[in-house]
Amino acid sequence: MGKRSRDRKRLRRVCVPPQGWGAGYAEIVKENELFEQYYRELGLVPGGEFGAFMEAMREPLPATIRITGYKSHAKEILHCLKEKYFKEVQALEVDGQKIEAPQALSWYPDELAWHTNLSRKILRKSPLLEKFHQFLVSETESGNISRQEAVSMIPPLLLKIEPHHKILDMCAAPGSKTAQLIEMLHSDMDVPFPEGFVIANDVDNKRCYLLVHQAKRLNSPCIMVVNHDASAIPWLQVARDGKRDALFYDRILCDVPCSGDGTMRKNIDVWKKWTTSNSLHLHGLQLRIAVRGVEQLAVGGRMVYSTCSLNPVEDEAVIASLLEKSEGALELVDAAEDLPGLKWMPGVTSWKLMTKEGQWFSNWSEVPESRHTQIRPTMFPPTDPEKLKAMKLERCMRILPHHQNTGGFFVAVLMKKAPMPWNRRHPKVRPARPSCSLETRTLTWVPLCSSPPPSKKMKLFGFKEDPFVFLTEDDPVFPPIQTFYDLSPDFPKLNVLTRTHEGKKRHLYMVSKELRNVLLNNSERIKIINTGVKVWSRNQDSEPFGCAFRLAQEGIYTLFPYIRARIVNIGVEDVKVLLTQENPFLSKLSDDAHAQAKKLDMGSIVLRYQPDTNNPDAPQCPIELCGWRGKTSIRAFVPRNERFHYLRMVGVEVFHKQGRRADEASSEAPEGAAEDGAGEAVAEGQEGPGRGENGADSNGTGPASNT
Repeated sequence: MGKRSRDRKRLRRVCVPPQGWGAGYAEIVKENELFEQYYRELGLVPGGEFGAFMEAMREPLPATIRITGYKSHAKEILHCLKEKYFKEVQALEVDGQKIEAPQALSWYPDELAWHTNLSRKILRKSPLLEKFHQFLVSETESGNISRQEAVSMIPPLLLKIEPHHKILDMCAAPGSKTAQLIEMLHSDMDVPFPEGFVIANDVDNKRCYLLVHQAKRLNSPCIMVVNHDASAIPWLQVARDGKRDALFYDRILCDVPCSGDGTMRKNIDVWKKWTTSNSLHLHGLQLRIAVRGVEQLAVGGRMVYSTCSLNPVEDEAVIASLLEKSEGALELVDAAEDLPGLKWMPGVTSWKLMTKEGQWFSNWSEVPESRHTQIRPTMFPPTDPEKLKAMKLERCMRILPHHQNTGGFFVAVLMKKAPMPWNRRHPKVRPARPSCSLETRTLTWVPLCSSPPPSKKMKLFGFKEDPFVFLTEDDPVFPPIQTFYDLSPDFPKLNVLTRTHEGKKRHLYMVSKELRNVLLNNSERIKIINTGVKVWSRNQDSEPFGCAFRLAQEGIYTLFPYIRARIVNIGVEDVKVLLTQENPFLSKLSDDAHAQAKKLDMGSIVLRYQPDTNNPDAPQCPIELCGWRGKTSIRAFVPRNERFHYLRMVGVEVFHKQGRRADEASSEAPEGAAEDGAGEAVAEGQEGPGRGENGADSNGTGPASNT
């Protein structure tokens, strides 16, 4: 090997932190002898490939993106990426590195996930990639793109979600997988309220708010974020036919906390911190979480167990123990054909344990009593060869970094064929008193055999959340809304809620009927962080406008199927005018849109674009925008990044050159459009935040606002 080649290898093994991190920050050496010794001995990597495996672990992880949102909009984003941004970057050379054309992940459906050799650092720093970077940032903020690690996309795909499924995401933060689950629920955009829902849980109260941020970008009425220890997450109840039943989930994602040695390519501090003790400490928690998951899984349902660790102690050992406890109630599913194009190694049936001092144990009988608190029998493979064979552990899937230039990952798909042996009887609902109402019934379990690990007493931490209060049948706030927007008779008004018991209602939210059922029957049982999508907000001065509440853009796709009045149909040129000008006069609209708007009184409106099949260059998906009809003008109430998203869809370039002053419009920005970034350009005559001619509160949602 030549000196230059050896030098390059040496550089890859040392990570020098970027400038600005502070003097004295230690360099992280990408070496860990214990890690290499452990995985070389286990033989998880095919013969002759260990060198390539270690080299891949030292290389930076390539950037991957997933196109999110719902189907018709996702197709428009994909078209924009392929026809514009990918073509612009593929011939570039940055810092001596040739930019390769982004490639679709072969195993992800419909070309909706892509990877490139661009690192995040290059994307942020290179002027040549500035447009592409701004596009990614803007579309990520509006929820249309997720910068998500490739292997992280696998578990939701293996769950095979249908719109009617009730789904639990047990360890959900930061939420990229949760977003995938929500998208799958809404696979049919014409159905505003799918029958299913996602309950996304995390034990960390602060991380729950990251989860809320991710989920909110998808504007779904079918998501609830809760804050619990996943290993003791409470049993929920739902009302059916006048009585309460336990809620069993059709699908459960069990992506447990792990040692993370599969993430060394992006979390370089793992190189320094990795030891076999990490896995030994986590195994018990991982097993408790998995047990709690399968308990609450419906018979016939699927649970996907996953980690970003390669260690069998956290992977096959948990699955084997779970299968043994289930006494045949669980089965490992063969998912080999579910993701064609994905390269993976089958699960192993034999493994050993090693202490951080380098001592090996092949089975429980070899473990000295002094280590019995640290090493447990469930960490070893089953000793009965027939039982081990029946488990079919080879159906587990381990993704190795050097096979498709990804992170390391483990995933297993479990099917529940019967109730777990310790709760084979369905839960009974027993009244506390003979005359009790539905609200005072209690849920009790009658176990038939040995119980699982005892559940912990529920503890609540973090911020105290505002209450979730549903509107009553005769709530006086609703009739003016019903009349003003001419809501159809099937509008589910009992699904509307607010966050206050007293005073004026500032915002109104909606949840699906099924989530309403969960909320009403479990408010004292679970800590709810967030649920529902905002559909109306109170005007600052409602008297002249016929209705106290204006439409909210977040909830327009949920509400629109029920709205029969105050709709203005618009074309592509109208979209451009409304999103690039602050308060355009009605006369700026096309003749047809102008005529429709003139017939409406002042107040909140829906601006609707319908696809024109005769114009293939125009967006081929419906667009609904919230707007305001003023005395002589009209405006769109759309958050900044969503506005940029829709402008790109209609072919308008949106770009801000960094460092320009707020009063200097970029020559590449559309006339009158606000710019993204450090100070925005404003349209001529813009009034700024506050109340404009239209009479609506314009802070935060108009064409020149900084939402």
